[in-house]
Amino acid sequence: MSRPSLFGSPLLLGFEEFERAVERITKHADDNYPPYNVEQHSESHLRIVLAVAGFSSEDLSVQVEGNQLVIRGRHSPEEGGNLLHRGIATRQFQRSFVLADGIEVTGAALDDGLLRIDLQRPLVDTQVRRIEIVPGAGRD
Repeated sequence: MSRPSLFGSPLLLGFEEFERAVERITKHADDNYPPYNVEQHSESHLRIVLAVAGFSSEDLSVQVEGNQLVIRGRHSPEEGGNLLHRGIATRQFQRSFVLADGIEVTGAALDDGLLRIDLQRPLVDTQVRRIEIVPGAGRD
């Protein structure tokens, strides 16, 4: 049984790619590791903060792949001492965020177990265009 389309209305034209992005997001919605926050610092500045305790900058990668921001973490093998208790998660992860058109990743920093990724959103100037109606031009 197929699921009804979120954007199945004939009034919503050209939203197929957006619908695919929503499907990708909901597919991974159950995975909540690592935990993260999305902060808005100004009208055009966003920041994603991921809790990645135990990961070093060498264990992490931040990439923009098409219209997705992809953060991956993979631990390097630990050297030395025997671990008596593991309370800090060390599993590998991949977390993806779908980026709207025009959003740029401006930087990433790791400090105190938090990976901060800064994003710049362009300010959108809403434009109104008048479309001229030409009498009799639409008949074929």
